[in-house]
Amino acid sequence: MLPGESMGKTIIYIGIVLVILGLIIHFGGKFFNIGRLPGDIHVEEENFSFHFPVVTSLVLSIILTVILNIFLRR
Repeated sequence: MLPGESMGKTIIYIGIVLVILGLIIHFGGKFFNIGRLPGDIHVEEENFSFHFPVVTSLVLSIILTVILNIFLRR
């Protein structure tokens, strides 16, 4: 195996996961309600709007951890 071969495969896998995640976020908002889960912080006033997706971040972190553990387990 060449020295950069395993690093190249890892970058390809990360790219594939990012593309799939991007498609889910782009098209999945209609189905999965991503970014508007209960527990996400949203403050809206007259000239100010603040949105911090706490629960969405936790859910995506857990999902990505499971997916990466499945693919990168040796």
